[in-house]
Amino acid sequence: MVAATTPATRRPAKAGWRPRLWKQTKHWLYWVHRWLGIASCLLFAMWFASGLVMMYVAYPGQSDAARRAILPPIAWDQVAITPADAITRTGGKVRDVALQMRGRTPVYRLTDEAGQVIILSAEDGRRLDGMTADDATQLARENLKSPSAALIDTRDRDQWTVAQGYNAHRPLHLIALNDGAGGEAYVSARTGEIVLQTTAHERFWNWLGAVPHWIYFTPLRTNGLLWANVVLWISGFCIAVAVTGIWIGILRVRLGKSRYKGGRVSPYRGWMLWHHISGLIGGIAVLTFIFSGWMSLNPGNAFTRSPLPATAQTAYRGDGGGPFPGDIARWGRQHAQAVEAHLIWFSGRPLVLLADARSQLALLDADGAPVALSDADIAKAAGPLLPGTPIARVTRLTAYDAYWYSHHRERPLPVVRVEFADDARTWIHIDPATSRIVGASTSSGRVYRWLYNGLHSLDLNILLQNRPAWDLVMWTLSLFGLVISVSSVVIGWRRLVR
Repeated sequence: MVAATTPATRRPAKAGWRPRLWKQTKHWLYWVHRWLGIASCLLFAMWFASGLVMMYVAYPGQSDAARRAILPPIAWDQVAITPADAITRTGGKVRDVALQMRGRTPVYRLTDEAGQVIILSAEDGRRLDGMTADDATQLARENLKSPSAALIDTRDRDQWTVAQGYNAHRPLHLIALNDGAGGEAYVSARTGEIVLQTTAHERFWNWLGAVPHWIYFTPLRTNGLLWANVVLWISGFCIAVAVTGIWIGILRVRLGKSRYKGGRVSPYRGWMLWHHISGLIGGIAVLTFIFSGWMSLNPGNAFTRSPLPATAQTAYRGDGGGPFPGDIARWGRQHAQAVEAHLIWFSGRPLVLLADARSQLALLDADGAPVALSDADIAKAAGPLLPGTPIARVTRLTAYDAYWYSHHRERPLPVVRVEFADDARTWIHIDPATSRIVGASTSSGRVYRWLYNGLHSLDLNILLQNRPAWDLVMWTLSLFGLVISVSSVVIGWRRLVR
């Protein structure tokens, strides 16, 4: 008889590396989302709330139309210095010449190749260096129809003038208009120009809108590189929060026959349930807004935003800013209400752009005859912008399209689009009413337009041209973002105090 044998006890097989790796991955996934989410939940809530404000209240700025609206008509009978004399007196080439009033004196404002503004009296040619606080206050009283205007102080920069565009005008006299609307005006102590106006309404809502949204606080924004890096790193961490949140949300949802007890699709309750469901529905929108906000800084300068070098304008003018002929008296006789006269060289041809206080424009030749620029004229002038590069197409746009549109900023129509056959596929937009280059882009910049403007502001013509469709979509997505953000604030707070 053969004795029965007991089979040897088998050891459980070792778990493979994949389950261990997945377990470790999930651990870090939850850890990153939990703690970075706690650190950033208030930022998310702030971004969505402030973004809603920014839909309706823009950051303070001054458009050309607003600037012209406060200028008095040019006193043509006081103009004794010719444009050629004014340019000669600067001692060098200039890239822009404008004739307008400074108080009760007609002046030439000449911008040299370095971007410095030189002011010359059009009466006797003397250089007008600077403007005193008293003169600035008087200018505000007259031009802004504010007889009670008074000086607040003179400052280099503040919350509303921190941008580099004001550098040529610093320091700035800040004037209280005492107009019942909390109006304030900034007058350049260097050029004597009113460069900005704000109201109490604008300032209040911008403290709830653009300032927190852009992390645009003066001490930080003064250092442009530091500010850009702070925004890039903060938004980069927030992208990680959004990505891990979407991933966890998908892992935790159960559909079909594998639902949780009671047929539930989520294991959570209370605020966690709100966070989970709203994240499943609106998580992609949150990620899209955060990613495109990060893209607003063009990280690593990955995209070419302005393809034209500084020398291109000289090539476009075709003269290098030489002496300017013309009969100023004739311009005045024909356009007595003009508040501004810009002297322009267009492909070697001298032109004058006159504008009145309503921004009605008139383009004249040096003898005062009206000028209508054809597409052929514009193509010829644009050619030297990219020497040796053929022009592939010239199109006159009479309606906005995906790459030329108006949103928070007026863009002129019609406009002529000149497309070059270079490797970068450069497009130049030129306003035929003014002869000016008003836009330039490459294929890289047009991709950037979708990654930033398209995703962040939903700048889609189908929405922008059918408002309030754009408002409804933006509000819906932003409210989902707010639910996700506010629920994360509550969850994070409870976690910290537990």
